[in-house]
Amino acid sequence: MNVSLYQAASALSANSRWQEIIADNMASSSVPGFKKQQLSIAAVQAGLMPGSGMTGNSPQTFVLPKASTATNFSAGELKATGVSTDVAIEGAAFFEVQMPNGTTGYTRDGEFQINSQGQLTSKEGYPVLGQGGPILLNPHDPSPMTISSSGDISQGGSAKGKLGLAEFDNPALLTQINGSYFVDQNNNVHTKAVTSTVRQGYVESSNSSTVVEMAGLLTAMRGFEANQHVIQIQDDRLGKTIADLGNPT
Repeated sequence: MNVSLYQAASALSANSRWQEIIADNMASSSVPGFKKQQLSIAAVQAGLMPGSGMTGNSPQTFVLPKASTATNFSAGELKATGVSTDVAIEGAAFFEVQMPNGTTGYTRDGEFQINSQGQLTSKEGYPVLGQGGPILLNPHDPSPMTISSSGDISQGGSAKGKLGLAEFDNPALLTQINGSYFVDQNNNVHTKAVTSTVRQGYVESSNSSTVVEMAGLLTAMRGFEANQHVIQIQDDRLGKTIADLGNPT
């Protein structure tokens, strides 16, 4: 068994997956609140190589590289926009929105807007949830909307609700569905007391850096090329061995 071929092929697969993740991170680097994916590679035991009968050596294990991904939930930079419907979170919480299928989605993208019915929505049109349901404003009231650091919303001196925020013990259990949206698909994420605050007139940038991702892309490409070279060397060696064994002199 040529273990080096399997190891190089596994490394090719891992580097290919790394390039896919980098491409996704770069494509979403301008999406407010986007949380990048990170790849980690571990060596896992994959089998046994027979020992030498002449020396009495016992079988030896061999390992293969295995890639896995995880979401990086570190906060992005807060950027001032001066737009009253833009909101950013200082802390680890998420905004709650109502997804098209009726479930609750979680996002750090606070680039909100007000629709024709007076609902506060995400830019995709998903209603932003308050503590009592969707937040309704008066679209005919020229008074500006104000949001306190605790998330209380008022318009023209009248209370309109409070932003629904959620903090989790382990946000890594959330499932990223698209862009900057997450859902709790298995109902196994536990919430905790909210300690985060919000800032009106700000949005949180993506935590994906184009410069860092480009550097990672170069590393991934060189790793891919190196393992391609290993496979080519092993293929040439096997071809020569077969040719020599098939034509004894």
